[in-house]
Amino acid sequence: MAKELPKTYDPQTVEDRIYKTWVEKGYFHTEIDENKKPFTIVIPPPNVTGQLHMGHALDETFQDIIIRTKRMQGYAALWIPGTDHAGIATQIKVEENLRKEEHLTRYDLGREKFLERVWAWKEQYGNRIINQIKKLGCSCDWDRERFTMDEGCSKAVREVFVNLYNKGLIYQGTRIINWCPSCVTALSDAEVEYVEQPGNFWHIKYPLKDGSGAVVIATTRPETLLGDTAVAVHPDDERYKDLVGKTLVLPLVGREIPIIADEYVDREFGTGCVKITPAHDPNDFEVGKRHNLEEIRVLNDDATIAKCGGKYAGMDRYEARKAIVRDLEEQGFLVKVEEHTHNVGQCYRCGTTVEPITSKQWFVKMEPLAKEAIRVVADHEVEFIPDRFSKTYMHWMENVKDWCISRQLWWGHRIPAFYCEDCGETIVSKEDITVCPKCKGKVKQDEDVLDTWFSSALWPFSTLGWPEKTADLEYFYPTSVLVTGYDIIFFWVARMIVSGLEHIGQPPFKHIYIHGLVRDSQGRKMSKSLGNGIDPLEIVDKYGADALRFTLATGNSPGNDMRFYIERVEASRNFANKIWNASRFVLMNLDIEKNELPAADNLSLEDKWILNRYNNLVKEVTENLDKYELGIAVSKLYDFIWDEFCDWYIELVKPRFSIEGEKNVTAQQVLTYVLSNTLKLLHPFMPFITEEIWQALPHEGESIMISSFPVYDKNLEFAAADAEMVVVMNAIKGIRNIRNEMNVPPSKRTKLYIVTDAAEIFEQGRVFFEKLASASEVIVKADKNGIPENAVSVVVDKAELYLPVDELVDKEKEIERLSKEKTRLEGEIKRVEGKLSNKGFTDKAPAKVVEEERAKGEKYKEMLDKVLKSLEAFR
Repeated sequence: MAKELPKTYDPQTVEDRIYKTWVEKGYFHTEIDENKKPFTIVIPPPNVTGQLHMGHALDETFQDIIIRTKRMQGYAALWIPGTDHAGIATQIKVEENLRKEEHLTRYDLGREKFLERVWAWKEQYGNRIINQIKKLGCSCDWDRERFTMDEGCSKAVREVFVNLYNKGLIYQGTRIINWCPSCVTALSDAEVEYVEQPGNFWHIKYPLKDGSGAVVIATTRPETLLGDTAVAVHPDDERYKDLVGKTLVLPLVGREIPIIADEYVDREFGTGCVKITPAHDPNDFEVGKRHNLEEIRVLNDDATIAKCGGKYAGMDRYEARKAIVRDLEEQGFLVKVEEHTHNVGQCYRCGTTVEPITSKQWFVKMEPLAKEAIRVVADHEVEFIPDRFSKTYMHWMENVKDWCISRQLWWGHRIPAFYCEDCGETIVSKEDITVCPKCKGKVKQDEDVLDTWFSSALWPFSTLGWPEKTADLEYFYPTSVLVTGYDIIFFWVARMIVSGLEHIGQPPFKHIYIHGLVRDSQGRKMSKSLGNGIDPLEIVDKYGADALRFTLATGNSPGNDMRFYIERVEASRNFANKIWNASRFVLMNLDIEKNELPAADNLSLEDKWILNRYNNLVKEVTENLDKYELGIAVSKLYDFIWDEFCDWYIELVKPRFSIEGEKNVTAQQVLTYVLSNTLKLLHPFMPFITEEIWQALPHEGESIMISSFPVYDKNLEFAAADAEMVVVMNAIKGIRNIRNEMNVPPSKRTKLYIVTDAAEIFEQGRVFFEKLASASEVIVKADKNGIPENAVSVVVDKAELYLPVDELVDKEKEIERLSKEKTRLEGEIKRVEGKLSNKGFTDKAPAKVVEEERAKGEKYKEMLDKVLKSLEAFR
């Protein structure tokens, strides 16, 4: 016998219980199964000490929808979870805590003690985000949970570093790098975000040493002139041809610098003269290399002026800028100041303006590695969904710069390079060493750590046991799909493709499903500063995980941002309640014990219609899921469940429950079959409520999540019956509409005349017209003979329907009501037209208010038109 469901669905009592059962039964765990095809997803590892935000919720929901579908479709479906050590982010958090709680810095503790604190912090907060992900219902294989600094991942990092170093693809060199003065570390190009900022162009006069004149340069960073070592002009610029080779005297500093010719200079921009500061500009750095110029670094790591800056030494960069501009003006070197909007690089972590500085760092040579990574996307071995992001990827990869991988932090994978204190040898080793292999002298390890993204780039294969040749790696790699946001294509996606190809010889995944950001209801990015962030866990506590998941999937299309409205969550909760109430009705009318369909001969018209609709739904939803069109799939499920199953089919079969026999049993069987299988289609989106209802229905197997995903069945094709049922349903809608327009209550029953050539179809619908269209009697005819003259008519497909007016309403009362409504509407139209003809209103009121009044006027006119037609019908 079917179980009874409680009157209302309470996610709080259901979700934790069901999740606990799934975990205890091991449903999330996946082993190698040679009889199954593997399907693998690796989670984009969230920061280990992070908090779940709406972006995570979106990302994890999409992955869970995909993995649950594939598990039900019979794949060996593996979803590997884990967290990222998040170098800068985690270290900053621990340092802030130290400063606030104990008034200490990391230097007060020393490296070893500080790292002990970070590991303790990780132990305290590291499971928080994992537990939050579980609250969403995510079916990750928790037995395989990884951390980017666990033993296996750390071994993979060292293996990769040493291999690339030995191939000459990792090198140490002095280069212009992006430096964050706040985080006090180097940043890769991908970690710099550019924003437009208002600024100035300062035009400064540099006098010639021989006193014969001066050249004028323009700069947005006057403080860097302290490090100028030349002024460059274009070799073909006639204005300055005779000046090349001459010497200038650097304003305020007095240092002599040459005028050089270099094709880098744009003759059309500014004055055609460019100050060259090799230590503080990437282009100037290259010019400096070509002309063997000195590199003078004038900024310290904290963006204060270095000792070589003379009287400005120790000043903050912006304080120094003001002082230098003031001195230039006082000494007659400042020609003019122009306002100028320009792109300024900011640290992606803290938003501080980054400084380009020369620094000795470790780099990955990217150009040789990028070639194959470009080819696999060009040849569609790796595909972006949607495809437009492949262009973003290709543009970045074709212009890729060497990747600065060293970070001046303590938390992270320490660079496995050792320096001999005696002979100066550099040794890069997979194992820690204490003595120099060359001279047996004492060695010291490099102080820096690797960019967090270096270890993340290995995630698809380090999590499967690489560098060991494990059975898991052989079976589950390459992974099937990566689900991630468009904001980390450069940070992570590109580098994973490069790493997979270089170290395994295969791309790490076939498909990259790119989703957008979750924005607030006004379309703004959620942020702490705006205070518009919405905590997904609060939504889960109030509405349930299923409602949140359904909201995130609804209306979402690959690559596009979505707006988050609380009203949509409420609508999703209402949808869950609709399913629950419909299921309760079904269960209350069930006495069958098996979920099986009756023979086709026993099916009624409405049974064939719903089975045909359900069968088409299976086909379409499966196709959508295969193409990662999750938003389209869930929209079709919503429409089918709400409109066709709940609002139509259940109402159509209700009369059959009042009779004994075959028709009653068949209705139970079709209801059970369609409901339980539709729950399977919905399960990846709303796992909890579907499990709870499925368990109450007649079923085979332990859980819906390990049951078989529905497949299209040719035996359930009833296209002709579907078309006939639609004719009947359209007739019912037509009758309801006319009764509604005439204000006839559902309790008022009337005769229904149907004039048609398709009598057989309408005869089948006789009982539906009685129950769903308030017909007291149904008369199916081939002509209009005998139909009252004042009957209102509705034309529908294959028929004309007639309802006697006298049976519908009291004629005199209805004329009186309609006349009053006519007077009211005419008054409203006059009021609106008066308002809109008043220039004082239309000129001063906000455009939105004026538009609303216009819309009201149109609406009143439409309503008046209907009233006049109704009055005409009565007269």
